[in-house]
Amino acid sequence: MANTVDTSDAYSKPPDALKVRFKFWQKASIANIETSADITESKPSHDTYDVCSGSNGDMEVTPAMVSYATQRAFEVEDFPGLIIYPDMLPPSLQVGLLNRLLHRDLSNPEHMTNVHLFHHMQYPDTVGPETAKVGSFFGMDPTHELLPKDTAVHKPLSIERLLSRKLRWMTLGGQYDWTNKKYPDEVPPAFPADIAQLLRTVFPDVDAQAAIVNLYTPGDILAVHRDVAEECDRGLISISIGCDALFLVGNEDGTKHATLRLRSGDAVVMSGTSRYAWHGVPKILPNTCPDYLREWPEEYPRWKGWMTSKRINLNVRQMHE
Repeated sequence: MANTVDTSDAYSKPPDALKVRFKFWQKASIANIETSADITESKPSHDTYDVCSGSNGDMEVTPAMVSYATQRAFEVEDFPGLIIYPDMLPPSLQVGLLNRLLHRDLSNPEHMTNVHLFHHMQYPDTVGPETAKVGSFFGMDPTHELLPKDTAVHKPLSIERLLSRKLRWMTLGGQYDWTNKKYPDEVPPAFPADIAQLLRTVFPDVDAQAAIVNLYTPGDILAVHRDVAEECDRGLISISIGCDALFLVGNEDGTKHATLRLRSGDAVVMSGTSRYAWHGVPKILPNTCPDYLREWPEEYPRWKGWMTSKRINLNVRQMHE
């Protein structure tokens, strides 16, 4: 169906009640978060790993995995259409997704990042034929510097700083224009076919046409907002990998809100009346990266352990019917 929300709402401000709640969780101590009764837990159960086959980095989705994830999914109270799929992706799929997003897709010049706004991006060399492994930013000289577009405003940016903290987002498929808060009119780059197939298997009602990959470090936030730029109202899909995060969601006037603790492998679908709900990320919880991701990317010794302080969030949407 068509988007029924005015796209000018992309510039509207969230209700004061949600901004207050957001600040509360942003400043909350880890001790208070761990004992709070106001947080909805995704209730992880690693039994899911027993029904999912696949080697490390495999992207195959088994029927057993889809069935198990669907059986454990639950709808958040007061938010019809807000569905949580606890630990939907097993470790092998999380690793496979990380490899594709942060080695292959980040190295594709068609995919824009926040760094493109102010620096001239340079890419790792492609190794071998077209079907072979591509280079990775993690394999580049960490002292290599990306030159600023305006030297009077910005300084050169080293690969070390880029990967440690400065890289905040990457777009796949439809390249969202953050300045004008809309998708460009030109034909977008192709959405990664293997990731689209993975999502289609689990969420057949959504055609993956665009995505924003957010990279968080403890201390980072995502302000309360609504996603209204899409021309259709198909559900939003969000997949978490790495450290835990608090996810705040609220209704139109902020009179109802919920705070969820999302863990690595969890998926969230915002559909139905919750498709245009206010939402944001007030807190990334340190020291919560699962053991099976703590050494990623181990094939690059300089960066081994990078994921211990990171949360990667893949946010997928359908732009039009």
